[in-house]
Amino acid sequence: MDDLQMQLLIDLHRSNFRQGPGGEVETGKALLLAGLDKSRPLKIVDVGCGTGASAIQIAKELEAEITAVDFLPEFLEDLRSRAQEQGVEDKITTLRCSMEAMPFSNEEFDVIWSEGAIYNIGFEAGVSAWKRFLKPGGKLIVSEITWLTADRPPELQAYWDGEYPEIDVASAKIETIERHGYILEGYFYLPMNCWIDNYYRPLQNGFGAFLKRNGNSEQARKTIECERIEIALYEKYRDYYSYGVYIAKKI
Repeated sequence: MDDLQMQLLIDLHRSNFRQGPGGEVETGKALLLAGLDKSRPLKIVDVGCGTGASAIQIAKELEAEITAVDFLPEFLEDLRSRAQEQGVEDKITTLRCSMEAMPFSNEEFDVIWSEGAIYNIGFEAGVSAWKRFLKPGGKLIVSEITWLTADRPPELQAYWDGEYPEIDVASAKIETIERHGYILEGYFYLPMNCWIDNYYRPLQNGFGAFLKRNGNSEQARKTIECERIEIALYEKYRDYYSYGVYIAKKI
C-alpha cells in the first residue's frame, strides 16, 4: 500500500466512531465473560485502538490504566480528544507504534484487548507474540474475522482468501489459542447490527464528503469501490462469516 492509499483510508475512516465492526453491548459482553476484577486497578493495553471506541468504554467501566496503541497518529489524536470529551483522559495513555514491535516488559499487563485489529499481524502471530506481555492468569480478548459455517460460496471464499488467508472457523482459532498456552474462557460472534448499523452505514454516509474532499480523484473512487464490494459481499453472505470474539486466560 503506497502513501496515497494509506492517507485516503485514514481520511475515509477517521471521522467514524468505529473503524471496524463492533458495539457497546458486545464490548460489555466480552468484559463480563472475562470476569475482570473491578475491585482493583488493572493495567490494560488496547492494541490497534483506532479512534478509541473500545478504550473509552473500558475506561468508563473499569478502574484501569489503559495504554492505547496504534501506528496512525491521526487516530490517536482523535482518541485523545474523545477521551477528554468523555472525561476519561486521565485513564488513557496513547502510544504510537507497530503492534509487531511494542516496547513493553514481560508480564506487564492484566489484559490485552484488540478489537478488529489482530489481522494486521496475523492471528497466530499476535496470540503467540503478545503472550509474554500478560501476567500469569492475564486475559487476552481479541476479535477476529471467522467463518461461521464449514462450507462457503466460492465467490465469498475467493474474496477472503485474497484479503486474509488466515480466516478460519472458530474451532481452528480456538485450537491456536490453546496451543499457545491459553485457556479459552468465552467465545461469541458479532451480530449483524455491529456490521451494518455501527460500521458500514456510517461509512457509506461519508462517501460523498470523502470524494468531495479528495477532488473526486480516480484513487479516491477506487477506495470507495473497494469498500462497496466488501459491503455488498457482507449483505449477501452475512450468514457465513462475522467477527468472532475470543476471551482467553494465560496459563
